[in-house]
Amino acid sequence: MYRSTEQMKISRGKFIKYSLQFLSGLFLLDALWIEKFFIEVNEFYLKDATAKTDNFKFIQVSDLHLHAVGYSLKKIAKQINDSKADLVFFTGDSIDKAENLKLLREFLQLIDTSIQKTAILGNWEYWGNVDVRKLRLLYSDFNCDLLINKSKQYTIRNKSISVTGIDDYVGGNADYLLAMKTYQESDFHVVLTHCPEHRDVIATQTHDKIDLILSGHTHGGQINIFGYAPFKPPGSGKYTRGWYTESQPPLYVSKGIGTSILPVRFGARSEISIFNLKDVEQP
Repeated sequence: MYRSTEQMKISRGKFIKYSLQFLSGLFLLDALWIEKFFIEVNEFYLKDATAKTDNFKFIQVSDLHLHAVGYSLKKIAKQINDSKADLVFFTGDSIDKAENLKLLREFLQLIDTSIQKTAILGNWEYWGNVDVRKLRLLYSDFNCDLLINKSKQYTIRNKSISVTGIDDYVGGNADYLLAMKTYQESDFHVVLTHCPEHRDVIATQTHDKIDLILSGHTHGGQINIFGYAPFKPPGSGKYTRGWYTESQPPLYVSKGIGTSILPVRFGARSEISIFNLKDVEQP
């Protein structure tokens, strides 16, 4: 039995209609659920470090934008606890409303207090009118130092690691030179600055040893279409996500955990990042 041309047109039209509906459903499933709640764990080995060497391990958690502490965040806390990290870095925008301090406490309670942590501010801590004094006290309850234009030295297995935390570049008063007044020369030096565009300023201000700059803020574009992010927040500059090593200091931009403005992600899956640095005395 043969179908008429008219019947074939109707069938083709239905096929296109249902295909578009299916693709739209996939897009919404990915944007509203998969990329937000199935979080990548990206691990990197810096310089001479390998999976077989004895390493210092740092974990970056960025842009939590806490609105609830659900399954995915509980899983992150477990991964941090299981990783035996030496330091955990919270690189800004942990909360974006003053009333969400209680959610940050709920999340931090899930992480082993013995793990040393360091935090900086993002733009949303300012825009959300978060009380910085209360935030500092909350962090300190969980072995976390809030650094605002300040550097602090930690000793890990008889090695020194200086962490320089910068105020937010957009909402605060970022001042790398002020932060370096409290810097102590160390075996490793990590700089935390929420907005990656600030790296361009730091590069003109310093000849100091910086092993790594860690930023967030961009959410990987949050909506990223084949590598193109049409919307990035002020303070992103030319940076979107991942590694930037074309010049010094080396920069890693985290895609972060949460979302801002729109509760969607596409082509920019949430992540935490693990960085391994080899013990400098190990052969």
